[in-house]
Amino acid sequence: MSYSMTHHTRQSALGLPFIVKKTYGGEEYSVSEYTMSEIISSVYDIIEYTDVKEGILFLDEINCVSETLAPAMLQFLQYKTFGRHSVPRDWIVVTAGNPPEYNNSVREFDIVTWDRLKRIDVEADYEVWKEYAYAKSTHPAVTTYLDIKKADFYKIETTVDGKSFVTARGWSDLSDMIKLYEEKGFPVTEQLVSQYLQNKKIAKSFAVYYDLFRKYQSDYQVDKIMEGKAGSEITERAKAAKFDERLSLLGLIIDGVIGKTRDIFGLDGAVSELMECLKLIKYDLTLDPNPDISVMRQIEAKEKEIKTGKMAGKLSDDRQYILNLTITYLNQQSEELAKKEITASDAAFKLLKSDFDKRKKVLSKKAAETGENLSNIFKFCEGAFGEGSQELLILVTELTISSYCAHFIGKYGCDEYFKHNKDMLFFERKKDILKEIETLEEED
Repeated sequence: MSYSMTHHTRQSALGLPFIVKKTYGGEEYSVSEYTMSEIISSVYDIIEYTDVKEGILFLDEINCVSETLAPAMLQFLQYKTFGRHSVPRDWIVVTAGNPPEYNNSVREFDIVTWDRLKRIDVEADYEVWKEYAYAKSTHPAVTTYLDIKKADFYKIETTVDGKSFVTARGWSDLSDMIKLYEEKGFPVTEQLVSQYLQNKKIAKSFAVYYDLFRKYQSDYQVDKIMEGKAGSEITERAKAAKFDERLSLLGLIIDGVIGKTRDIFGLDGAVSELMECLKLIKYDLTLDPNPDISVMRQIEAKEKEIKTGKMAGKLSDDRQYILNLTITYLNQQSEELAKKEITASDAAFKLLKSDFDKRKKVLSKKAAETGENLSNIFKFCEGAFGEGSQELLILVTELTISSYCAHFIGKYGCDEYFKHNKDMLFFERKKDILKEIETLEEED
């Protein structure tokens, strides 16, 4: 459960007062009590709806709370309690806030408050963010530009014209907008870029690079490289290219591979999910021989997982995609049962099993094609850049960073990847040994 504390007053966080009658020493008194906090009641709502007993209450912008709420926050951070109502026992509290230089509304915490917190200072790190970027399908123009100019990833400056800044959120939002503009056929201009990268120099630099990137995209024809049909002209151009251009080409290739392996990841997950459904349907049919009801139960179970997962904030985009794809498969199976008017449990299960086998064959075929694409990419890079080249090491590293590529290679294998990965490990070990020797020589 996530809340931004900038939106809360003392009343909404602590609860509203109401009068109750209590008897002390034989006399009746009017006493003030408080309704349950909106924040804590939301946690209990999630528990009631999802039956998830453990969780995280995330309070954002914790250092921007109003003055009236500050004393209550001190009590909350120590006892996890607002008024008389506490956060459920198996929930933990995590807070976040920006430093004062990023937000004028920030109030500095005193030592008493800090003493009740375990503090972690988070710094911008492009290499860490890139893993997120790959998982989010960030536009390759963004990642390849930042591979070349890592210093442009995160920059906050104070100029005569005011604050100038570029942040991780800006790059991510720009990526989304570029993909939308490309889909609609709109030109990506410096004016658009500067809305997200609010540093004139970096915005101009990226806008120029984006135009160059689009040219590489057209010239290199990555689809042909992946199919193993790249002509000698493309190979020779890559061979003669400067390092920045080679990085851009590698970015295009890696983006293409991630797209293919992401599709396999989704299909793989849906087929595995369908297999589990098939097992449950088989058991279900022994208790109730109605196949329509058995299939519908599985559809309802997947729909409930999506609904409760969203409410509990624990449903990833990948999981949602897999569940939706599984629901589509089950609906198609249900339609097929109705179309063929199959009511007998044995005949129904036979049809469901046959449909599952077909989907498994489709997955195997697509996985084999993706495996060929990977092999073709390595062959191209070997021909263009040479065995043991820096570009091949970069390719292996980037494939390892991508969770989709790592999943695919882990499950289906790729001889070329393992060969070059082994080379990379030897290369890295050699560098470590040489560094160690240099250190020993300096000590001598």
